Amino acid sequence: MLAVSVSLKIPDNTAYTALVALRKLGVDVERIERSEILLFDDQDAGALVARITADERIFNPNKHRLSVLESAKPSWGEVWIEPIFGSGRGAVAWRLYNEHGAPVKRPVLEMAIERLLCNPAIDRAVTRDLFDRDNRNEDE
Repeated sequence: MLAVSVSLKIPDNTAYTALVALRKLGVDVERIERSEILLFDDQDAGALVARITADERIFNPNKHRLSVLESAKPSWGEVWIEPIFGSGRGAVAWRLYNEHGAPVKRPVLEMAIERLLCNPAIDRAVTRDLFDRDNRNEDE
């Protein structure tokens, strides 16, 4: 399985709004990046990139940046928000950085997930160690 990230080259107003909101909610984050994660069963990365870049519904070279990820799971300091009732073929990735430009530590990421980035009624949050926050309490 290959994971592809599609992010904006242009300023991302959604990421900026999330950054401001997280700071107001007491989350210690300096910078945030957002991208769409698409998962494919393809094995040939070159052919997949050619197919995606030719599909205007997914990729616009004037405003998007495309990268094939090394792994089909989030990086450190990153959470993938997936819809619970979706196809399971994509997510929104949020990468959070501290004041030194390094990925945030686990407690900061958890705070961001809980306070803003994930609505557990409709989303599930997946982090590097595959922590899944769609149902935090076993009795729910």
